[in-house]
Order: sequence, then C-alpha cells, then structure tokens
Amino acid sequence: MNTLHTLAGRTEHEVLWTQRRSFLQAASAWTALGGYSAAQAQQRSNIVELVGDAQLNGQRLLPGHTIQSGDAISTGPGSGLIFVLGTSSFKVRQNTRMVVERGASLNLVSVLRLLTGAVVSVWGKGGTRRIVTPTVTVGIRGTGTYTEVLPEQHYRSYFCNCFGTVDVQAGADKTVSQSDYHQSFWAEPTSMGGRLLRSAKAINHTDEELEYLARLVNQRTNWQILGRKGVHDGKGYMDDKPNQMHPADMMGK
Repeated sequence: MNTLHTLAGRTEHEVLWTQRRSFLQAASAWTALGGYSAAQAQQRSNIVELVGDAQLNGQRLLPGHTIQSGDAISTGPGSGLIFVLGTSSFKVRQNTRMVVERGASLNLVSVLRLLTGAVVSVWGKGGTRRIVTPTVTVGIRGTGTYTEVLPEQHYRSYFCNCFGTVDVQAGADKTVSQSDYHQSFWAEPTSMGGRLLRSAKAINHTDEELEYLARLVNQRTNWQILGRKGVHDGKGYMDDKPNQMHPADMMGK
C-alpha cells in the first residue's frame, strides 16, 4: 500500500511508478547484476528503466545508452527515466529538461541543473554537490530530494529535503534544512511578503519513490533506518511538537 501523498498538478500514474511490474523487474535485475559498479565494469547501460520518449544531448535516448556527467536530458509527455550515476540515483518525470554537470570524473555529478519539470533523487555521501533551478540553489552531501520547476508560474520552484541535511538559498534568503521526513520549500520568482524562500507542504512525491531509489544505490532512507514514518506536513520532523517551526518560517525571527 502506498503511503499518504498529496498531488498538485501531477497524476497518480506519475508518482506510483514503484508499483509497475516493469519497474520492479528492472530494479530486481539491476540489483542482481551488481548495481552501478558492475554495470561500469561490464560496460552496460546505467539506465534502470526508460518509458516513452527521451533525449540525450539532443538525440533520441535508447535503453542501451549510458548517461554520463555533463549530459543534457529531456523527457517528453508521458515519459520517464530512471538511471544511476556513481553513488546517486535519479527518477526524471515527464516534460523535464535537466543537465547533470560534470564533477571530478564522468561518474560524479557536481550540479543537477533542473530547467523545467521534476526529478526525484537520492545522493550518496560525498563532497558538496548542488541542485540548481531558476529560483533556488541547494547544497547537498548525502540526502534524498524532490525538485520541481513550474514554468507556468514564472519558473517558481518546489524543493523537498526528504531526508538529510542541505543548504537552501533563494536570492538573499538562505537556511539550513535538517530533515528526517520531508521538509519542503517554495522558492518564489518574486518576493512574497518580503521573502523568496517559504515553507511548503509535502506534494507530488512518495516515500516509496525515495525508498526504491535509495535501494538502487545501496542506501536506506532515514525513516527506514528509524523504523517509523514522521509527520506528513512538510516540516521535516518525526514528531509533531508544540511550537515546532519550519526553518523557512524562522528566518528573520
């Protein structure tokens, strides 16, 4: 049974991909064959699943292709892509344009630059890397995230620190997010009440998505490690405590 989730401009079909038989088979095969290091050694593709039409550097993406850092990726309507690069895993939703900018090697992503659309990602431990959209910059180490850019809302961005610690910045607004269970933000294109960075509810992604992406890179989410789920309100905490505030709401106080 899928956990509680709230949709805003997305469909059940998009967020329930972990229930598809095709994905479950692909994920089992990926794990059985040894994951990313084995795929690299055997010169196999690092694409776990491709549904519909996608492009890699402007050319049609095929299941046998390999995605490297420095590549530009786009997906069409009704399409989706799951791939692993180094110690990180990514689920790219439909109608998305993004670049995985190169780090120290072909296997290390320094920046996930999301131009439009949405991506769920789990990042292994390592040096600081960034997620960058038109309105927010996020510095991460090891964490699970969901990021969405809304072009119809002047490229307003939604970011959820699903678990881990990240630095979040929108213009001059900046804060540190420490989350065990989905701490969510809006990064506004123009100031609202004097702020660009605002608290948000947890929308458009599920626990299962993060759990399966973590499994692809031999990780577990914080709630799996702790053995229980938290409060599904976007504040990022396991327990609902009196006067407990979202970090965006504490800025300037």
